[in-house]
Amino acid sequence: MKILQVQKKHILPLLLIVQIITVKILAFFPETIENYYSKGFYPIFSKGLRSLFGGLSFSFGDVMYGILIFLLIKWILKNRKGFFRNWKVNGLKFLSILSIFYFFFHFLWGMNYYRIPLHEKLNINKEYEVADLEALTEKMIAKSNELQVRITSNDSVAVINAYTEKEIFEMAQIGYHNLPQDLKEFDYNTKSIKQSLFSMPLSYMGFGGYLNPFTNEAQVNYLKPKYTTPFTTSHEMAHQTGIGSESECNFIGYLAAINNSDDYFQYAAYTTAVRYCFRNLEEIEEGKSKPYLEKLNKGVLKNFDENEIFWKEYQTPINTFFEYFYDNFLKANQQKDGLESYSKFIGLLIGYEKNQISN
Repeated sequence: MKILQVQKKHILPLLLIVQIITVKILAFFPETIENYYSKGFYPIFSKGLRSLFGGLSFSFGDVMYGILIFLLIKWILKNRKGFFRNWKVNGLKFLSILSIFYFFFHFLWGMNYYRIPLHEKLNINKEYEVADLEALTEKMIAKSNELQVRITSNDSVAVINAYTEKEIFEMAQIGYHNLPQDLKEFDYNTKSIKQSLFSMPLSYMGFGGYLNPFTNEAQVNYLKPKYTTPFTTSHEMAHQTGIGSESECNFIGYLAAINNSDDYFQYAAYTTAVRYCFRNLEEIEEGKSKPYLEKLNKGVLKNFDENEIFWKEYQTPINTFFEYFYDNFLKANQQKDGLESYSKFIGLLIGYEKNQISN
């Protein structure tokens, strides 16, 4: 009986190793994952989860996380005496829990990290010349300025989004219904978007939102500047459609927002693109974005300042830690550029627009 009990303690930790190896092997077969998981199992099961939890006025996933965090803290406090002395037993318990989470993470959503990359499916060349980036920057600035004046009727006034978060969540679906024909597979149905109950911790962690892979609820940080909320919402919805890559979610979220009939959605998308264009210009040469920055309306610059001030207020060592953690998490899940992958959507956008012109 004692031997059997020892074996049981090792089953889940051993299964964790098996799972990791299996996932790494499956990563070599993106076509299989694309056809049988991302286009087969996942759309059906994720729609079921959104149907189950989408109607709730609160985030069920956040409540679930809250309970789990409470139970974890309670377990640690209960076992604090001799915790490290019993490291083998406690280590096996931790690995057993990790094994369960690892399985459900990949089963319910995580395998989307290993599907066929979007640039391959759409035959997009992500590489671009400096002139391409400069041309896109000019275009994004012009669009941002135009929309800022249209919304405020004054080029020196910051845009203040007049909608509630609930209204933004409802309207976000319009842009997905209007996606170009070659992206119709990412049309969004069965809404499940929530204000995160952990918006304060998310702010300290540096996150504007996230997808709960276990409930398929899109979580949005409601504390951050509201003018950015339409784009954040569109980005998290892209995760719900089965996209793992952050650059691809930025790309799909951008296209969904600019194809929305609402000016606030378009403004959020174009101003976000401007910031990423500036970041990429600075990577090429320090100070290269300055001449373009001077072309923005004062109202747009005020929105940028509002965003920068907000995130600086929450900049702590906690933020630095989670940036490091999430950077490595992304690198371990097919996104070799880590956090830099967010800005890589500019290459996707340039290549996609070139394809549209040539076609």
